[in-house]
Amino acid sequence: MADSNRATFRRFHDVLNTGDAEAISKIIDEVVAPDLIFHAPVPMGATGVQALKHVWTVLLRAFPDLRVEIEDVIAEGDKVVVRNTVTGTHRGEYRDLPPTGRSVRYDEIFIFRFAGGRIAEVWGVVDVFAQMRQLGVVPGGAP
Repeated sequence: MADSNRATFRRFHDVLNTGDAEAISKIIDEVVAPDLIFHAPVPMGATGVQALKHVWTVLLRAFPDLRVEIEDVIAEGDKVVVRNTVTGTHRGEYRDLPPTGRSVRYDEIFIFRFAGGRIAEVWGVVDVFAQMRQLGVVPGGAP
């Protein structure tokens, strides 16, 4: 089960890094359960698959060159845990902040629980503080 889940996650991840919103929406429909339970530090009114699609719409609008590099993957039983480094350039509105043209680099960790071969639940820990500091919202960021 762990190897199959890891392979599904890799397919999902590879499409996320294309920056192609339509392809991302299709892979979400393919590998994510419609009633996904999504725990992440993202304010929104959407739930399930729509919440995940909303996150990617917002991220790609704000950071069209967004790149998620996998640092570690651990798969055991019905879970896949991933530690990532995210990079991108702020070219669109993000969290009510107009484009700054600044680059960001931040870390995140996600736990994906699988059921029936699909992602059924996601927990995310994103270093939003580092992101906001680099965008100049929090003191100590790049000028």
